Amino acid sequence: MTHTELLRFPDQGALVADAAQRLTTAIAEAQDQRGIARIVLTGGGAGIALLAALRESAADIDWQHIEFYWGDERFLPPSDPERNEVQARKALLNHVPVDHMKVHPMPTDSGQFAGDVDAAAEFYRLHLPTAVDSEGVLSPLFDVHLLGMGGEGHVNSIFPDSPAVHEAEATVVPVRNCPKPPPTRITMTLPLVRRSAQVWLLVAGAEKAVAAAAAINGASPVDIPSAGALGVEQTLWFLDEAAAADL
Repeated sequence: MTHTELLRFPDQGALVADAAQRLTTAIAEAQDQRGIARIVLTGGGAGIALLAALRESAADIDWQHIEFYWGDERFLPPSDPERNEVQARKALLNHVPVDHMKVHPMPTDSGQFAGDVDAAAEFYRLHLPTAVDSEGVLSPLFDVHLLGMGGEGHVNSIFPDSPAVHEAEATVVPVRNCPKPPPTRITMTLPLVRRSAQVWLLVAGAEKAVAAAAAINGASPVDIPSAGALGVEQTLWFLDEAAAADL
């Protein structure tokens, strides 16, 4: 059963600095255990700030043995600045010696997937890693799944009472008519989030306090999707004081 821990910080800067230090350690531990670390990236202010902070730890990280995935993505052309991938590359991936064969962005609205978000989501699903032990038991796919959270409690592109939050089996799904622009996206689902050893929620800002308190206090994931974001081993909530105000 997952262990949930709440970490409180005076502001987003302190939150990001602590998360960067912890992520550096988590990557090294995964590499020591299995030779590779698998990390799921997120967008948003705190998520991208964390990636920028990791650049300062570049000398302490074995970048060649990390696989990067994304929890969700806007289904837009490749260079669109709203794409999480574009922001992540600008903040971190273009500046450190990653193995680009181990960087796995979600498909763009171009080429073979132009106008076909269903095929794009299925492609990503088929290219996820597999993790089954010698006895056929499922084990975590990812070491750390990073998540931001919206003011209504959404994580990835899983919004309250949406088709994605009701998904119980599929691991990656298309999202249409998203309540936040752009309307068309791809997202990992909660069943896949829960295949991560650790799930980290990076939450800053007073507008997120009500949803954070509801999720932590056991709200239904249908109403507050972040309540369903749980790691196999550990769930960490990184909260600045504003976001923690209602706890």
